[in-house]
Amino acid sequence: MIPYGKQDINQNDIDSVLKVLKSDFLTQGPQVPIFERKISSYCCSDFAIAVNSATSALHLACLALNLGKGDILWTSPNSFVASANCALYCGANVDFVDIDTDTYNMSVEILEEKLKQAKINNTLPKIIIPVHFAGQSCNMKKIFKLSKEYGFSIIEDASHSIGGKYLDAKIGSCQYSDITVFSFHPVKIITTAEGGILTTNNKKLADKMKLLRSHGISRDRKLMTKSSEGGWYYKQIDLGFNYRMTELQAALGISQMRRLDDFVLARHKLRRQYDNLFENLKIKIPFQSPDSYSALHLYPIQLIDNLKSRTKVYNELRANGIGVNVHYIPIYNQPFYQSMGFDKTLFPNTENYYKNAISIPLYYGLNRSKQVKIVNTLTSILS
Repeated sequence: MIPYGKQDINQNDIDSVLKVLKSDFLTQGPQVPIFERKISSYCCSDFAIAVNSATSALHLACLALNLGKGDILWTSPNSFVASANCALYCGANVDFVDIDTDTYNMSVEILEEKLKQAKINNTLPKIIIPVHFAGQSCNMKKIFKLSKEYGFSIIEDASHSIGGKYLDAKIGSCQYSDITVFSFHPVKIITTAEGGILTTNNKKLADKMKLLRSHGISRDRKLMTKSSEGGWYYKQIDLGFNYRMTELQAALGISQMRRLDDFVLARHKLRRQYDNLFENLKIKIPFQSPDSYSALHLYPIQLIDNLKSRTKVYNELRANGIGVNVHYIPIYNQPFYQSMGFDKTLFPNTENYYKNAISIPLYYGLNRSKQVKIVNTLTSILS
């Protein structure tokens, strides 16, 4: 089976992890801070805070921005459920903004209209989470401008997007946001097995997220309510969580970072080959905005006026050894969210995208012969 995505682990990665296994620290050692510095340097952000998953990162980002009961968070329905769940973890409410028909990212036109109506209704969001779907940045400049007009904070869900750029700046630089979140799940651009990281240029937010990722515990003397009782002494300052990244994960991440740009370049080569191979096939290939250099986590195609259903095409591709997938089932269609009364007719672009979408295999290590097999198989099925 040709998977839709997979990690690429080389001997350097293995050696890096083995070195940590033989060291004195498997957690809370020197590797995590090194990894954080690598990420912040690469993304041109002031701070980076490593955690055990991007889901944890989203939760911490919301808490750092003081999201709570009675607040509202808006995000894209075309995403994994974590992009919305983070609001509910904080006791807040969640709503969705329909997507753009080209990029499949949050539509800034629909966002603006929704904000205008929310201002009238006194239901403006406290936080908006634009999701950089498939690795391509949202229109952050416009979203940032709207944030100044309507007073919301911005968390970029860049789980798909490390190695990408927006307007020639690295995604993660937080030029147009308060916080950016990356994922290092095995199918993402680089991996730490599981893991995530937050970038920000705000020291107050960084300090808050560092505190909350480790039970809210600190040894910082400035935060103590009384003098230290000895070298063992610590204080729990806030109600935090065990969201720490391990030394093993960080070591793998440091090693993977050395190949990040190569990974993204290879994905762009594969994308160009797909674009050419699909030229005469009746499908819609992914759109690439001139404002964005996508990290190309996914290559989602759309079936156009096809006689076979998407389900049938999906099943036949997998039966032929092509491990396609679908990204994503709209979040509001999940049973848990349906119980909140979301009306799918309010999101026509998302609905239309979902019913026609299939993600074709795209990963570092995919070769042209496999691409040709994928395209030939799809061509045969559609004809």
